[in-house]
Amino acid sequence: MLVKAELDAIGVQYGTIALGKVDLKGNISESQLLILRKNLASSGLELMEDKKAILIEKIKGVIIEMVHYSDESPKNKFSEYLSEKLNYDYTYLANLFSEVTGVTIEHFIIAHKIEKVKELLIYDELNLTQISYKLNYSSVAHLSNQFKKVTGLTPTFFKNLKNKKRKSLDDV
Repeated sequence: MLVKAELDAIGVQYGTIALGKVDLKGNISESQLLILRKNLASSGLELMEDKKAILIEKIKGVIIEMVHYSDESPKNKFSEYLSEKLNYDYTYLANLFSEVTGVTIEHFIIAHKIEKVKELLIYDELNLTQISYKLNYSSVAHLSNQFKKVTGLTPTFFKNLKNKKRKSLDDV
């Protein structure tokens, strides 16, 4: 583990290390913090200390997990689901997210749902009705309208794009 090795190298005491999180035992000096930040950056990692930035990443993680990796949508409203998962009032989460990212939580969710729709259309294992049900759309029409609004294409046209094969120059 890169992070563990870096912490050991600069003599920082720590408890558990999990993906994206380190529990420190005690304080870290400014010089240790500078060295850690520099060494992590050289490996493409970023040290996140700002609680707001960490919360934004958690919001994104919950949304991505729900849209891309969960087999079922939350039973209640997404706002309630997010509040329960992160133990914060949804209004606070929504305002913070918009303020920091410049995008609403709703638009972030829609963007990820449309990416998931594209993926499912390309895999061609589910029809549009099944996709709309899987992603918790109220109807196929709602999914289609949202898809066209975001991509400029209908789902059917998008699906047919992948089916068109290029003609080689020999066939012309």
